[in-house]
Amino acid sequence: MDSFERPFVARLEQRLAEPAPLMQVLVGPRQVGKTTGVRQLLSRWSGPWHYASADDLLVADRTWLLAQWQTASRMGEGVLLVIDEVQKAPNWTEAIKSLWDAAPGRLRVVLLGSSALNIQSGLSESLAGRFELTRIFHWSFAELAAAFGYDLERYLCFGGYPGAAAFESDYDRWYGYLKDAIVEAAIGKDILQNRRVANPALFRQAFEILCRYPAQEISYTKLLGQLQDKGNTDLVKYYLELYGGAFLIFSLPKYSAKAWLARASSPKILPACPALYTMTAGPGALADPERRGRVFELAVGAELLRLPGELHYWRESNAEVDFVCSHRGRLYAIEVISGRKKSPRGIEAFMKHFPDASPVVVTPENFAELCAAPGDFLAGTP
Repeated sequence: MDSFERPFVARLEQRLAEPAPLMQVLVGPRQVGKTTGVRQLLSRWSGPWHYASADDLLVADRTWLLAQWQTASRMGEGVLLVIDEVQKAPNWTEAIKSLWDAAPGRLRVVLLGSSALNIQSGLSESLAGRFELTRIFHWSFAELAAAFGYDLERYLCFGGYPGAAAFESDYDRWYGYLKDAIVEAAIGKDILQNRRVANPALFRQAFEILCRYPAQEISYTKLLGQLQDKGNTDLVKYYLELYGGAFLIFSLPKYSAKAWLARASSPKILPACPALYTMTAGPGALADPERRGRVFELAVGAELLRLPGELHYWRESNAEVDFVCSHRGRLYAIEVISGRKKSPRGIEAFMKHFPDASPVVVTPENFAELCAAPGDFLAGTP
């Protein structure tokens, strides 16, 4: 895995080579290669650089960041400074803001860490206008095919986390690794230690339930009814917000020209990668054509989420469109041919309401093309 280079590395290198780059901040789920990618970049960086990890902090001392910044500054102007696990440094946002504002652009700075939720909230609070954010998602089908020889069936069962590939022949071991080393770390450390959740056991139960609804529209009331506790729909919305911030589960609103209708709609649930569904449903779940179709639809949605823009679904009576994607000023109505039963007239009905949209069909046969370059795939639509 360490020898495979993810596409974000080249993009990051290009940005850092610009005359006066903003701070570069990498966020994403655990165990998808953020640190590995940065180390690959450093291995060929032509200028001086300084790497430090807040994981090495023995005492919560607010001067640690200052010491790292000064070490890089003494190496000269334009030095590349990488701070890993930045969220573990005390008051890191205020410290970084103060140091950057004292000499904007003197250093080329990369910040990353394992807690996406913590980093993103810190950025919005203190570092507005000083950074570029790169969201690093789970490994795509194209990446796993190139690095491990995945075919579509293997991807739909295990896709997302390359570190778990070695355990796929032993499901119990694979499950234990994913559950303990990745999911529980994200829930226990990234979310519960940084956000107020009144009932952690209920929060974990909600995750298990939500993962069982891949690419399915489900009402907040129905979701609430499956939780072993009393509450209101705002609780479920809050849970979904936290899961999305941690790159675990995303929820898509219904597409509407009226924003308030979109916000009030039932969400479509997208676990962030197929492995999360297999972890909760078991390895035999894909034998059912309906479930397999849902997971393939989930895989398509996970690719579309990587694009800048907005992603929705659409439904009116029995007519539905799997995904509605707004990208680079164009609107795409995306139908996923996945094997599950549904009305064939969804795109036709949608086009009557939104005639400027471009219809797109994704099948298992062209899925690899979508994964290789989602933006280009959509742009090639007539």
